[in-house]
Order: sequence, then C-alpha cells, then structure tokens
Amino acid sequence: MVPALALLLACQLAGEVLVTALRQVFAGLAFPGPVVGMGLLFLVLLARRGPGRGLEATGGTLLRNLSLLFVPAAVGIVQQGDVIASFGLPLILALVVSTVLTLLVTVGVFLAVARWTARRASE
Repeated sequence: MVPALALLLACQLAGEVLVTALRQVFAGLAFPGPVVGMGLLFLVLLARRGPGRGLEATGGTLLRNLSLLFVPAAVGIVQQGDVIASFGLPLILALVVSTVLTLLVTVGVFLAVARWTARRASE
C-alpha cells in the first residue's frame, strides 16, 4: 500500500510543481495541479499497462472511504455561511450548470467510446 500511495502522491506533487513552473512563464494560467497529476498518473498506468494489484487495492480503499474526504468541505460551508448567503443564487446556478454540462460530456464520451468499441469488435 505504501508504494501505491507514494505513486499517487508523487503524481499529484509532480502536477503541482509543473503547474507552478508554468505559472512563472504564463502568469494567467489557471489550471489545477492535481488534474495535471491525474494526467501524469494516467500516462504512468499506460506505460505500466495497468495499475497492478497494490495500486488497485489502494485505490479501492480510498474510494470506499471517499466520504471522509468531504468532511473538510462541509466544515468550510459551515464557516463561510455568510458568503453562501450573499452569493447563494449564483453558486447554485454555477453548480447546476456545471453538473449538467459534466453529465452531457460524460454521456457524449460514453456514446463515442461505445460506437468505437462496437466498430472495432465488428472488424
């Protein structure tokens, strides 16, 4: 489990470092480092041809306990109640629009991959 966690954290750290370095060159860059780290992890998994047993078990454990990671967000909501009261409607609108867009993109990608795999299977 320790090597798998080290890999996950190393990819996140590498993403943060890469984004921070790019912000020195491109000051207006607003891209989250953990997303870049996830892309780097994806490249590592492609190179290794899969996650391996250790990383798969560690990922499963993290996913089973994912609800614990929302506790800090809930505390933030309680602490920032006045901000939420002031900007509640725009926040709700942004959340709804972003959720709908995410669902539409997810469905589109799923349909594209399903067509691609069906075409590939028929060849």
